[in-house]
Order: sequence, then structure tokens, then C-alpha cells
Amino acid sequence: MVSLQRDEGLPGAQAAQERVTVIEASSGWSALRLGELWAYRELLLFLAWRDVSVRYKQTLLGAAWAILQPLLSMIVFTLIFGNFAGLPSDNVPYPVLTYTALLPWQYFATAMSNASNSLVGSANLLTKVYFPRLVIPVAAVLPAAVDFVIAFVILLVMMLIYGITPTWNVLWLPVFMLLAVVTALGVSLWLSALNVQYRDVRYAVPFLVQFWMYASPVAYSSSIIPERWRALYGLNPMTGVIEGFRWALLGTDTAPGVFTLISAGIAVLILVSGAFYFTHMEKTFADVV
Repeated sequence: MVSLQRDEGLPGAQAAQERVTVIEASSGWSALRLGELWAYRELLLFLAWRDVSVRYKQTLLGAAWAILQPLLSMIVFTLIFGNFAGLPSDNVPYPVLTYTALLPWQYFATAMSNASNSLVGSANLLTKVYFPRLVIPVAAVLPAAVDFVIAFVILLVMMLIYGITPTWNVLWLPVFMLLAVVTALGVSLWLSALNVQYRDVRYAVPFLVQFWMYASPVAYSSSIIPERWRALYGLNPMTGVIEGFRWALLGTDTAPGVFTLISAGIAVLILVSGAFYFTHMEKTFADVV
């Protein structure tokens, strides 16, 4: 963005100054315009708060949905995989093992689903006002953190009931939460940009969420994965997030290592590539959306 000043001499009048703003295409890291994203932080927070308020507006149960979704899923997984299938739970009560995994997963799935349709849902804003387009998917990823915090309280109650005391590993929890945010944002940038060009992406997202959940150690522990497949399994960034949560909160044996580093590397790769694809395509958003 370039600002110019032009003076025009008018007979019998004082020279008038006209400020012109020229928006130019850029490339490389400068195309991300992260400085502008910070400058428009108030708009970002406003859009995030709008999504939170709209989500619970005129609902019968309100914020209780943030608890019911992982709680009901935990009950189903416990009955099917814990009782009937008899899957190992790493010496942790199976309900707690599953619910701990559902917290980051629910955040990731909700953020990805909301952000994938965020650009199309903000078509009127895109075509009328200039602002960094990154604001929209980033703002759509943030509200899911409210559900996470509400549901996390239930996990603390469950740990108290089952007599599970967190260790010093819990200090690593913000790191794994950050990894979940990075993964959600990276995937959201890809899907939101693709959804502008190909509207059937929104129909594919529910199938992607369902497939990704069973490909992640949500209803089971990654300890059942054979050792020779561990590196390949770690290519799923949510694997490192979920097992990291379990290690930090429950003290399971799956400590961060190469397994987690692979997941973290893939998450960063998805974020960087998604950011560049998003900025490459954003010049067409107003015309296509």
C-alpha cells in the first residue's frame, strides 16, 4: 500500500492537498501483510465476538452445547471402544482418556468447519470494504476457543472424580494448544480460499472432519499403532496435539519426541503453505465470491 500527496494550484484559492491511497500487489513474505493484520486487530476481535454471540443467540441450551458435544461423544466411545472392543487405555480411565482427546479435537473440528465457509459468508464485506482478507479466517478460528475453555472445566471435574493429579508436565499444555491453533488455522486458510473457487468444498468438509477424527487417536491410544508405522502416523498433525494433551494432563507414557516433532513440522508446513496460497488467491475473492 502506497500513500501519495498531490498539490494542485487553483486561481484565487489556497493549494488543496489530496491524499491518494494506492493498493498494489506484492509477493513473497510481504504479501502476507502481517503488520496490517495487527493494525486491523479491532476488526478481527469484533468479528470473532460476533461469531461467538451469533452461535449462542436464541439457543435453548446456550453454552451447554460446548459441554454436551464432547461429553456425549465420550460416552459413545467409552461404550463401543472401551467396553465392547476393549481397547487399551494406557492405565488411565477410558472416559478420561477419550474426553482429554476430544477437547483439542473439538476445537480443531469446529474452527475448521467455521473458517472454511467464512469468506463466502462475508461476501458483502469483501466486496465493499478494504481490509486484510486474512482477518476473516483468523477471526473464525478464535471463537472455538470459548467452547474449549468451557469443556475444559468438565475435564478438571472428571480428573478430580477419578483421582488423577496433574504433574509438572501440565506446563507444556499451552504449547500443544498453540500447535492445535496452528493446525486449525493452516487447514482453514486452505479450505476457505478453495471454497471461494469451488463451492462444493463446504460439502466435503464434514466428510473430511469425520475421516480425520478416526485417523487421529481420539477414541483410542496411539500405543496400539505398530512401531514401524509410528513415523507415518505422526504425519497427522493432530496426532501430536492429542497425545501431547494426554501426556501433559494425564501423565501417559507417550512423551514428546520425534513423534511430536513430525506432527509439529507438518502443522507449520500446512500453515505456511496455506498462508501463501491464501494471499495468492485473495486478489480474486471480490470477483468470484
